[in-house]
Amino acid sequence: MNIVLTTLNAKYIHTNLAIRCLRAYVEPEHQVEMVEYTIKDPSINIVTDLFKYKPDVIGFSCYIWNIEETIKVIGMLKKIKPELKIMIGGPEVSYDVMYWMERLQDVDYIVIGEGEETFKQLLDQLKSGETDFTNIHGLAYRTEDQKAVVNPQRNKLNLQEAPSPFRFEEDLPHLSKRVTYIETSRGCPFSCQFCLSSIEVGVRYFNKEKVKEDIRFLMKNGAKTIKFVDRTFNISRSYAMEMFQFLIDEHLPGTVFQFEITADIMRPEVIEFLNENAPTGLFRFEIGVQSTNDATNELVMRKQNFQKLTRTVSMVKNGGKIDQHLDLIAGLPEEDYDSFKKTFNDVFELRPEELQLGFLKMLRGTGLRIRAEQHQYVYMDHSPYEILKNNVLSFEEISKIKQVEDVLEKYWNDHRMDYTVEYLVTEVFATPFDFFQEFGLYWDKMGWGRIGHQLEDLFQRLWNFLSFWSEENRSIIHSLMKLDYLRGQKYKPRKPWWDDTLIKEERSELYRKILASPSLLGKAFEELQLSEKDIYKHTVLEMISFDLNHFLQLGEIKEKPSLLLAYFDPKDQQTKLFSTPIKYLEEVNV
Repeated sequence: MNIVLTTLNAKYIHTNLAIRCLRAYVEPEHQVEMVEYTIKDPSINIVTDLFKYKPDVIGFSCYIWNIEETIKVIGMLKKIKPELKIMIGGPEVSYDVMYWMERLQDVDYIVIGEGEETFKQLLDQLKSGETDFTNIHGLAYRTEDQKAVVNPQRNKLNLQEAPSPFRFEEDLPHLSKRVTYIETSRGCPFSCQFCLSSIEVGVRYFNKEKVKEDIRFLMKNGAKTIKFVDRTFNISRSYAMEMFQFLIDEHLPGTVFQFEITADIMRPEVIEFLNENAPTGLFRFEIGVQSTNDATNELVMRKQNFQKLTRTVSMVKNGGKIDQHLDLIAGLPEEDYDSFKKTFNDVFELRPEELQLGFLKMLRGTGLRIRAEQHQYVYMDHSPYEILKNNVLSFEEISKIKQVEDVLEKYWNDHRMDYTVEYLVTEVFATPFDFFQEFGLYWDKMGWGRIGHQLEDLFQRLWNFLSFWSEENRSIIHSLMKLDYLRGQKYKPRKPWWDDTLIKEERSELYRKILASPSLLGKAFEELQLSEKDIYKHTVLEMISFDLNHFLQLGEIKEKPSLLLAYFDPKDQQTKLFSTPIKYLEEVNV
């Protein structure tokens, strides 16, 4: 019996943990081929490739991001080979199971919930030719007369005895290029009504010594990005501390570990430990804030102390060791446009390295979907089941928030213009949300969401937008944008996005003065001992309207016409910035 486990990942760099857990559990009794695709791959290409394995049974791991594309693949497979047994599993099809059995007539079996034991028992019976599946808990199937039957769910797996899903030889060459997902626990202690994790009560842990051995094995074989999928990694402080210490002690250079953290339950002493002991860049935290509206949080049974969350995020940020990704959800119950604006501003005030703005998805099986009528939710019929409106948030308002999402991703999360954006949200616009909203509206009006963007385009488009706003601050904003652009380059740019402010003769004169008196740009510049060739080949000169050195040291804008020199060091591909007031250069005679 030829068995294939497969899935359609969102991106090539992703890997599917579920099919690896299933394969590890059923081997060596059953030999399983494992192959992954992406949702961007043409369906016919996937079907053609799958048939190379001459499958008798194919199992698909299903999620909201791949279910519709998976259905297309299944339909073609059954047309070509009707006797092929198709099974599906995963969070997208584990709830409202009868709906899926009725909708997907090409599907023979649905493995419900935690699938290892159910999958193995099903393979055992298929291999033996047994057609009575009534004793396989956690399985939906069809009888000989095509009636759909859903068996009761089975007891939870003993995770302490679960085999490792990371020892497959074919995975090893790809570890350095893809994200490796690992779980040390299953379940969630919380009951957030928009989340599938709320359905599984309690938290169960894998054998931590086996987990450590897996991590050692993964690092030894080249894994660079290891993401823990535990719903709340720090629910047990002692467990989290032990794992943090282990990772600090045994990590290999270049490895990054990502965790989902519940920030308001993290104790200050844990953060102090990480700030003192964790190497910079080793850890990355993902924190679901979702909303700062207490009434909204209560309606979705989400317990959150935003004051304690703020303390945690601030302490971590001040430590400078760990990047933080904070999540918001637009469209939660009774959070209207103005309330969401406040939530956004509350969280942006923390200046996370990344702020993810998502939209509520009415997932099958969640309490919020079951009680959708209470808040007059209107949402997509098919995945991703995103809301279109509710009783306090219109479709037009949701569309406006989507405009915020678009420019937030490009102008904050990508960190192309940190100095500029910081100035705009504190000095020019009333609130951060107002900046992103106004710019998003303009972006959409200009039709830029439908075309591609080079880096220079992003700067020029922001500058075009700002030309309608602030005459008073234009010279400072323009100077900050130049600074952001230059410091983000590895090599001397051929043609910056702005028009030259210096004519060729002026630029040559300034270079002569710098060569004659390099100390004008400070001791660090003088110590570089750049030749005339180096200066002309690897530097850019520009005029700015403020004292750069004062700004970099204190973060304050002190207006003073200055010269900015950016040196693009060819040895380490680092940009080094130097500046001097114009009046000092005027005193130099060449």
